Amino acid sequence: MAPRGLSFSRLIGLDRSGPPPDQVRAGAPLRPWTLPNAIGYVRLALIPVFVLLALASRAGHSLSAEVVFAVVGWADYLDGFTARLTGQYSRLGAMLDPIIDRLLVVAGMAVAWDFRLLPRWALALVIARELTILVISRYGLRRGVEIRINWAGRIGVAPVMGAPFFAMTGPHWLAVTLLYVGMALGLLALGLYVRRGIRQLREGSSSD
Repeated sequence: MAPRGLSFSRLIGLDRSGPPPDQVRAGAPLRPWTLPNAIGYVRLALIPVFVLLALASRAGHSLSAEVVFAVVGWADYLDGFTARLTGQYSRLGAMLDPIIDRLLVVAGMAVAWDFRLLPRWALALVIARELTILVISRYGLRRGVEIRINWAGRIGVAPVMGAPFFAMTGPHWLAVTLLYVGMALGLLALGLYVRRGIRQLREGSSSD
């Protein structure tokens, strides 16, 4: 049952106003054993399955690999919906979810690179951006900096995930368009992350 006072728009993720739940803030317990985290563990386990199926395919086109990729991608919304529905938020889930998303993007882009399904220079930029975010996130955690997803990063997830999917399944023009849109939004999000992180570090230094 949804927590009392939870609106429909917030439940489905359209309304993201207000501060994050206390359970996901820095210093909160990890709480690894929750239903949303269980969905995250399954998503994480399916990523190497996708890579193996895709690399074993002919020219990067495999129905089974495409289905696994789609399941992992759409389950991102399922674990968030489940967390909001049950109230089972956790610090581990807040950290794990964006890592899984980025690993899926890197896996999809690596397959697109291997089979030359998309322009390699753009793929290299997207992969470099995702790996940079992972490094920054780890550095931020050690320094006590909370890296919250910004509007550009939130909007950019769908086109970046859609690009390798449509490159494997069908319209090449759509895959390329999504790749460029996602790349632009991703680079903008990276700049916003860095700016916010530097501001937090400065505020922390001035308060010492």
